[in-house]
Amino acid sequence: MNKPVHKFYSDAEDYWSKIPPTIDGMLGGFGHISQVDVQGSRIFLQQLFKSKNPPGRTYAADCGAGIGRISKHLLLNIFDKVDLIEQNPIFLDRAREYLGSKLIGKVGNFIPVGLQNFQPETNKYDIVWIQWVLGHLTDAHCIQFFTNCIRSLKANGMIIVKENITSSEITDVDENDSSITRPIHFLKSLFESSGLDCYRQMKQTSFPKELYNVYMFALKPKVHESETNLEITVSTNTPGDIVSKLNTGGELKNDAANVPELVFQNEVKIGIVL
Repeated sequence: MNKPVHKFYSDAEDYWSKIPPTIDGMLGGFGHISQVDVQGSRIFLQQLFKSKNPPGRTYAADCGAGIGRISKHLLLNIFDKVDLIEQNPIFLDRAREYLGSKLIGKVGNFIPVGLQNFQPETNKYDIVWIQWVLGHLTDAHCIQFFTNCIRSLKANGMIIVKENITSSEITDVDENDSSITRPIHFLKSLFESSGLDCYRQMKQTSFPKELYNVYMFALKPKVHESETNLEITVSTNTPGDIVSKLNTGGELKNDAANVPELVFQNEVKIGIVL
């Protein structure tokens, strides 16, 4: 995907601005899988709550929340409070209606921001839930986002990632919605570079065969955030553009005109995917 970083994000924003704020819209035309998806996520969370030193059930973050599908059918039934983080204000407006009067009072905040710019409060969340949205972040911004999320965790808190995974060693590129889908080892390299240990993982079952494999990962900080060995620099040519030194999965580089260009290794272009 040879395009400037700002266009990577603006193209995705433009794509989602044209998507209807419905379950089918949020799931790329596969709204019928929502119940199975939530059931798999609930089982995974239940396993975590039965583990040694489980996370609390006070506060969760729903990252890339859309219209609040996961919050309504999963998180708000488990946690006392949930923040919804979503860059599309139309989706958040719909979420206020979709959640209904009984659940809306359990929402802490509706936060209209992209995850690459999300700055969570310190020591706030028991669970940070991140589903089907990391493909819209560059590798560098994934690391930055994870690092910020680590600081937001309470004692025994966890970050949960539920994401599409390619079945090959190749990073798939979808030009239609300006997103990528990473191989599992690329994704795990981002966890590692962010200072996260993969505590548990589980494959989602009972999805249509034409969809990607989907995995859930429970992540714990492996060291104190101040000790995380993370090498991120800021481009002197373009203030504010994050440039990662991570060499697995993808990298940011400057082209001949000193414009940041997004490059993912071993990529292949594809059509519409979930």
